Amino acid sequence: MAKPYVLEFGMGVDVHGADATTAARRAVSDAIRHSSLPFFADVRARGGRMLVDVTVGVPDPKTVDVAAVKRELPHGEVTVRAVEGGLRVPVGDTIIACVAITVSVEG
Repeated sequence: MAKPYVLEFGMGVDVHGADATTAARRAVSDAIRHSSLPFFADVRARGGRMLVDVTVGVPDPKTVDVAAVKRELPHGEVTVRAVEGGLRVPVGDTIIACVAITVSVEG
């Protein structure tokens, strides 16, 4: 059973392209940019698993390239799920994505 240790939240914006993947990648980057979690190296050294679960909210989840979002996370076994949320700004072509990242340890 994996135990959650870290919750991070972020927001990303694609100001002119209306690209949900770009906004989602920026939201992940925003969420992890200020984190340094050295204890995960010890977890991996003793054979534990670091599980990273990403939920990203955008207006049209089908347009998110989850593989591209997944590449934003450098460590762990990453899963990405796009759900309806975020914001399509009424004027122009701006998309705002919101992300929640949960990091759990198993073993």
